[in-house]
Amino acid sequence: MTIKFTEEHEWLKIEDGVATVGITAHAAEQLGDLVFVELPEVGAKFDKNDDAATVESVKAASDVFCPLAGEITEVNEAIADKPELVNEQPMGDGWFFKLKLDNPADADPLMDEAAYKEFIA
Repeated sequence: MTIKFTEEHEWLKIEDGVATVGITAHAAEQLGDLVFVELPEVGAKFDKNDDAATVESVKAASDVFCPLAGEITEVNEAIADKPELVNEQPMGDGWFFKLKLDNPADADPLMDEAAYKEFIA
């Protein structure tokens, strides 16, 4: 399993060509308490950086981008019902969707955890 981060504050846990995608703790903190999450449809195909999901907080609405090209294989309905899970466990139960990657090697240039920590410092 590999964990990667984007400059748009998404994380990806990649296993067997499928990425579980969510927003980082830093992003969740910046947004404030989430009150609404709109998830993509299973089977939807996205290119890198397409708008894949939307989050609304007490502060603002924001898009969650698709970090790499692929097809949505699963969405986390739990966060649609309970958006605060994203704030409570952004890299755990607060994940957004699973993405079957068109090309898993496209994740190679993304940041590892040390690089992401430096990026947000």
